[in-house]
Amino acid sequence: MAHILIIDDDTELTSLLKDILSFEGFTVSEANDGLAGLEAINDGVDLVLMDVMMPKLNGIDTLKRLREKWETPVLMLTAKGDEIDRVLGFELGADDYLPKPFSDRELLGRIKAILRRTQTRTEPESTDHYSFDDIQVYPSRQEAHCQGQLLDLTSTEFALLQYLVQNPGETLTKEVLSLEVLGKRLSTFDRAIDMHVSNLRKKLPEKTDGKARIKTLRGRGYLLVKE
Repeated sequence: MAHILIIDDDTELTSLLKDILSFEGFTVSEANDGLAGLEAINDGVDLVLMDVMMPKLNGIDTLKRLREKWETPVLMLTAKGDEIDRVLGFELGADDYLPKPFSDRELLGRIKAILRRTQTRTEPESTDHYSFDDIQVYPSRQEAHCQGQLLDLTSTEFALLQYLVQNPGETLTKEVLSLEVLGKRLSTFDRAIDMHVSNLRKKLPEKTDGKARIKTLRGRGYLLVKE
């Protein structure tokens, strides 16, 4: 079963989460501040649950340092509703946000959705190659290439690119992308998909003809441009 690292200074909540996740069969470890969390993460950690407001090193700064070395999926936990926190977190590579308080069911649903995106690594190599134009996606290796370059993507950006490559030229609504990529229904004012698309655009090399790769259809969604 997956190994989850909880980074949160609320020891009461951390203890409760550990009991819930352990009961579901997950291996759980914990750290009570950002610095301790950075020391605790390793190749065996499959997902990080991290609070935004913490002593010594807050969640945003911890995420920034974590992304310098690790691609491990990160689900941010926050009691704050500030848009700037969510936007900055997504720009730094957070996979999703879950505001406190939350239900056990919602937490487990978000965790399982994120983990499903990384479990494709066990698929046979012969079935995992998708390509479109100058983009190649290898789910079993969690690798994507464009113009011969290996792209530095988070697990969510990778899943988003894979879904686009599998559906080139099709208008994909944010509702569909949220369900298929994030594993959750789109809620009012939810900008997660918008932020992940924005980050993906920045990481894809510019096309030789200068045209856009991913087109925004206002009020409808996004599409991977097919000539």
